[in-house]
Amino acid sequence: MTHQTHPYAGDGSHTGSYYAASANPAPLRAELVGEQEADICVVGAGFSGLSTALHLAEKGYSVTVVEGARIGWGASGRNGGQVVNGLNASLDVIESRYGQDTANFVAGLVMEGGDIIRERVATYDIQCDLKPGNVFAGLTAKHMQELEARWKLWRSYGIDSQDMLSREQMREHANSDLYAGGMIDHKGGHLHPLNLALGEAAAVEKLGGTIYEMSPVTSVDTEAARPVIKTAKGQITAKTLVLCGNAYLGHVVPTLERRVMPVSTQVMATEPLGEAKAHELMPSDACIEDVRYILDYYRMSADNRLLFGGGTVYGGADPKDIKAKLWKNLEKVFPQLKGTKIDYAWSGNFALSFSRVPQMGRIGQNTYFAHGYSGHGVTGSHTFGRILSEAINGDLTRFDTFAKLPWIPFPGGRTFRVPYSVAGSWWYALRDRLGV
Repeated sequence: MTHQTHPYAGDGSHTGSYYAASANPAPLRAELVGEQEADICVVGAGFSGLSTALHLAEKGYSVTVVEGARIGWGASGRNGGQVVNGLNASLDVIESRYGQDTANFVAGLVMEGGDIIRERVATYDIQCDLKPGNVFAGLTAKHMQELEARWKLWRSYGIDSQDMLSREQMREHANSDLYAGGMIDHKGGHLHPLNLALGEAAAVEKLGGTIYEMSPVTSVDTEAARPVIKTAKGQITAKTLVLCGNAYLGHVVPTLERRVMPVSTQVMATEPLGEAKAHELMPSDACIEDVRYILDYYRMSADNRLLFGGGTVYGGADPKDIKAKLWKNLEKVFPQLKGTKIDYAWSGNFALSFSRVPQMGRIGQNTYFAHGYSGHGVTGSHTFGRILSEAINGDLTRFDTFAKLPWIPFPGGRTFRVPYSVAGSWWYALRDRLGV
């Protein structure tokens, strides 16, 4: 099968990540060729698109998914693999910005994504190394005050799956001198994200859905009564169109491009450490993320590799040397790993919204979109997929609540949004270093 060259993914092969190297066997899907019609067309086979498609297929809808590269090629198949409940924007920020009713609404769904993932894995027997436990780590007394305030706030909304951790209790999760303590979310967890995406794609097809790969969308007509997407070799006219391209939609839909900015984050995987060393470093096998503005996040893989991520590059560019960028932080956490070999290092883009709140809405009458999870996409995308499916099925209750939230453009527009955000990140990183 001869494929076109992809505008951003080359031949569409997955990045040279640990996830790609350890992915479950999966078929290569055909390209979209010729003119076709569909009841529902979903653009993007990452978590948002797959979650939407699977929920709709379960409701009996005929669904066609069009993916520009391969299943999970973008952030969904190369992220840190952490099931982190909540949005990037905290509940108190949402309350102060949008009011108590909206905060109550968001608090009622922030745990939903993790529940959906666990249900998907069980229902469709998806082999993705799902493990429980997500720990937020504090490095300073100020961090611990912030975590305790978050714990109390979530409890006030009836969310009781979290417990505070002392310095010694923190060692049960990350055996490091770096931390002052932490907070564990027992309903968080971690998994192999690419294998989750591949499993969800197989579930969509099992229920009668169709998925095309290597079919980047070149144009979208959202004004027609029946929206039309075009690719290099084909087009689909749909009754309902759902755009889930997130950071990779590019300039195909200008009204959406202005809403988010691509940001790259990096991950690397050590050589296998062995069961004893892995247990010594991370006894509980939960995943960890610290609470700094530019944070570290890490976990053990099923074959006992330390997967360590962090750093941000606004605008989506890849750093020249990922290993050099991440190694110094890894060694601060686990100095006993000095000299350990790094087998894989990779980068990927997520879509950042200026408000740090995901966005959902409609263009014209029959085109829906969701994007901008701002680093919390593993859980958020699964929740938003369900909400999109509810809207398409006629229940607009939750969709309308998100669609009505005002979105804020990045200061400086497209030209200056990157330098503005870089300057802001420097400021917050300096605050982290100074402990203020």
